[in-house]
Parts: sequence; C-alpha cells; structure tokens
Amino acid sequence: MKLRDNYQEAVKIFQPKPSYFLNAVKAFFVGGLICGIGQALQNFYIKFFTLDVSVAQHMVLGTFILLATLLTGMGVYDKIGQFAGAGSMIPITGFANSLASAALEHRSEGAVLGIASNMFKVAGAVIVYGVVIAYILGVIHYLFWNIF
Repeated sequence: MKLRDNYQEAVKIFQPKPSYFLNAVKAFFVGGLICGIGQALQNFYIKFFTLDVSVAQHMVLGTFILLATLLTGMGVYDKIGQFAGAGSMIPITGFANSLASAALEHRSEGAVLGIASNMFKVAGAVIVYGVVIAYILGVIHYLFWNIF
C-alpha cells in the first residue's frame, strides 16, 4: 500500500492540471453551436419543405443522427468530442457517435456478433435507464398533480 501511495504522489507531479473553466466554455459554445445549427435546419425544413414544426423537429433529429454517424465514420466527430467534451456528447449526436463507434470498433467480428451486438450493448443501457427514469418521473408527476 505504501508503494502505491508513493506512485500516486509521483504521478500527480507530472499530470497536467485540467482547466475546468476552459473545458466548460468550450462545451458551452460547441453545444450551443450544435443547437444553433439544429434551429437553422428546423427553420429551413419549415420554410422550404412547408413542414409542420413537429415534423421538422423529427427531420432535424434524423439529420443530426446521419451527420454524426458519417462524421464518426470519417474520424472527425472524435476530434470534435476531444475538443468540446460534453458539448458534443450531450445532444443526440453524442448517442449516434457512441453507437457508430461501437459498430466500427467491432466490425471485424462480423455483422451480427460484432456490429449489432455491440451497438445493442450501448443502446440497451440507454433504453433501460430511459424507461426507468420515465417511470419514476411519471409516478412523481402522478403523485404531485393527482394526489396532493
């Protein structure tokens, strides 16, 4: 245990200190840029394709998923993610990136056992936690607005 503590102290000297403020600023601006592009796309779909707002929102989501998957395949989205951190991982583009990365990483194992199974490993956790949180919030909503 003593050797491990000494090692940890020695490593701390050489580790660069993260700039939390700069990381937060980069995440804020890149996330805002992604959202701004989404709003511009929504306005474009509404104006030029005369779509309803809800349909245009779905088109934006589909466009973002397609773009994030293509950029992940070309290796560009990973660089954006390294620069922006959570600013690029929080929107739906981050989820598309994680699925595409899992598929690319295990493509040598085949279509079913490699690509599909690893994509479901990532997506499965998101779906399970999403359903659980939606249930909990639904119960809280019911309790506060119908009982109290």
